[in-house]
Amino acid sequence: MTNPLLSDWTTPFQLPPFDAISDDDFAPALEEALDRGRAAIRAIAESSEPPSFANTIEALERADEMLNRVAGVFYNLAGSTSNPAREALQRDFAPKLSAYSSEIVSNAALWSRIESVWEARDSLGLSDEQMRLLTLTRRNFVRSGAALDEAGKARLAEVKSRLAVLGTQFTQNLLADERDWSMELTEDDLTGLPDFVVDAARSAGAEKGASGPVVTLSRSLIVPFLQFSPRRDLRETAWRAWTSRGEMGGATDNRAIAAEILALREERAKLLGYDSFAAYKLEPEMAGTPAAVRDLLMQVWTPARAQAEADAQVLTDMMRADGINGPLEPWDWRYYSEKRRLAEHDLDEAELKPFFQLDAMIEAAFDCANRLFGLEFSPLDVPLYHPDARAWEVTREGQHVAVFIGDYFNRGSKRSGAWCSAFRQQQKLAGDIRPVVVNVCNFAKGDPCLLSYDDARTLFHEFGHALHQMLSDVTYESLSGTSVARDFVELPSQLYEHWLEVPEVLEKHALHAKTGAPMPVELRDRLLAARDFDMGFHTVEYVASALVDLDFHDGPAPADPMAAQAETLKRIGMPEAIVMRHATPHFAHVFAGDGYSSGYYSYMWSEVMDADAFEAFEEAGGAFDPETAEKLERHILSAGGSAEADELYTAFRGRMPGVEALLKGRGLDKVA
Repeated sequence: MTNPLLSDWTTPFQLPPFDAISDDDFAPALEEALDRGRAAIRAIAESSEPPSFANTIEALERADEMLNRVAGVFYNLAGSTSNPAREALQRDFAPKLSAYSSEIVSNAALWSRIESVWEARDSLGLSDEQMRLLTLTRRNFVRSGAALDEAGKARLAEVKSRLAVLGTQFTQNLLADERDWSMELTEDDLTGLPDFVVDAARSAGAEKGASGPVVTLSRSLIVPFLQFSPRRDLRETAWRAWTSRGEMGGATDNRAIAAEILALREERAKLLGYDSFAAYKLEPEMAGTPAAVRDLLMQVWTPARAQAEADAQVLTDMMRADGINGPLEPWDWRYYSEKRRLAEHDLDEAELKPFFQLDAMIEAAFDCANRLFGLEFSPLDVPLYHPDARAWEVTREGQHVAVFIGDYFNRGSKRSGAWCSAFRQQQKLAGDIRPVVVNVCNFAKGDPCLLSYDDARTLFHEFGHALHQMLSDVTYESLSGTSVARDFVELPSQLYEHWLEVPEVLEKHALHAKTGAPMPVELRDRLLAARDFDMGFHTVEYVASALVDLDFHDGPAPADPMAAQAETLKRIGMPEAIVMRHATPHFAHVFAGDGYSSGYYSYMWSEVMDADAFEAFEEAGGAFDPETAEKLERHILSAGGSAEADELYTAFRGRMPGVEALLKGRGLDKVA
């Protein structure tokens, strides 16, 4: 029988034939894809033709076509619909893919050909995009050890293989803790909870086969439980479980894994000639150096901490009024902050939620993309990988642009968080290849599904990433879409969040789930007036995580990461009633892979730009100014990684921004 992963896909838009793929297909498909990749690399390296851009650099772009296809399907499914078979395959694939990557960068003949093209680059008549691809290809080889001696290459390959295994194990341990823990609630335990929290708890209980409602470690359920449950004992139990993911002891404990990862990263950096892993990792980013990152974070930390300490005193006074003595605890913060928001802004999550239906917010994201970029979205009736997923064809002026898949509901088989990925990326080298993009979220199911305002922001955020993928217009896949500096990649996503705050968008799409009435103007105004409410808390929990990440990698690797984490938090004066957004044992951004290691700061680096970029629209006359939207698409969304990030941003805005717009946007510009 033909393996559907290896055959031509005759499905609409050449989507993966999800209904024909079984887990048994992945291992043989991966082996075949690796064999094809090795043959392609061998043909390039052993070619008798003189090295050229076409037969070396472009040929490398084509070498992994089948591997990208197979891995694109597998890893998207493993993240969103995991099962024991897929988890076993992940453990098996990690060292194989790492070994394959090491084989390529260790190929001396291939490296020689790349160097020959590099040395002749000024005489080859290359376009700007071709020169960019050549530069990044060579840089990637150098940073992957191609210039090391044989002993160095061999050790680096061992280090990278072990890191791949550990990252997979970290992720699976975290998923297991999130999947396995739940807290059953009695009917009395539901007292004081809004209907949407009760409904979510009942739905979670039904999914787990429990006899009644439960609280799980899904953010979309546990956060509102912490906001609204008047039962301090239950809040503490839930909070402790949530913040203990990855450190519950036993087979899923991630603490030793984190320590080994940090030690291996330091060794990797030293092998390549860098003082620290942070110095290695940040070299190609916009920030460039650990010092630049630390400077930004501390500029924000100081006013954020001051605001959080002032807020903590207000919440403590509220707790005292309830007759509770002792310190304000982390499981108290969200509960009293929600009560404070109701008192100061007359905002109640239960009142707001009916105006943020999932389907209406999807339509709002689509409508903004239509007004800004002329995109149209038509539902597709095609087989997908899970009943919760749905798809749309994206067109512009009748021309196909992309397929967009949305997978919005939480389930036990899906890793936590929200992300944007692609089953296929845009490129032109092999024809006009249009992308297949997926947004994955973890919203609690409901009928209808109601989102918090933060949930709606998450939806817009991930759709901003999707636009970066869908509007990509480059020749080479290595440069397409989100293939940009890590501290630039969050610009399109965080910028898109701003359109959720545009009054006319809320007026059109924030319609009551039962009555269909638009959100009252006075409620909308109160919502927008409170947009920076509790920003001290949110900024502190984020910046603390970013500083811990930076400290982990900017110097010798700590033998005990938990002690090092505590040391950093003590040094910066972490408020006692706030914890890091992501403690080390569940800090998947940093330990599930190298993506955000030494790079968790990048959300804030990008926020400096997104605050400034939205001001460009406001200065031009409004959120939907067509000329500004065209410049945004031309210089950023369609450009991918075809130029350095600062060049792209300057082309759009005319200059680089300062931190002032960020502090203003977070309401921290006037904090003493």
